Amino acid sequence: MARRCDLTGKTVQAGNNVSHANNKSRRRFLPNLQVTTLLSETLGAVRLRLSTRAIRTIEHNGGLDAYLLSHTDAKLTTEGLALKRRLQRAQAKKEAAAA
Repeated sequence: MARRCDLTGKTVQAGNNVSHANNKSRRRFLPNLQVTTLLSETLGAVRLRLSTRAIRTIEHNGGLDAYLLSHTDAKLTTEGLALKRRLQRAQAKKEAAAA
């Protein structure tokens, strides 16, 4: 399983460990990924592997549904786009049933 956020695409970065003597050795900066279950008003419970920054952003935007609908397709990963399409289909189906 890749170390990659399901919605934002945040992934591993590379850099250097720099010693006091200015020796440089390569290292990796791993994203802080958490497996979380988010509640969607339309889809119910959705389990995703997200970075902590993505979790904070989702809560700031008012939940998973609001986050997905407010972000453009270019800013979402393929998993995020699939979830957004699923959400839009479910909302359309819900509105058609209500009418």
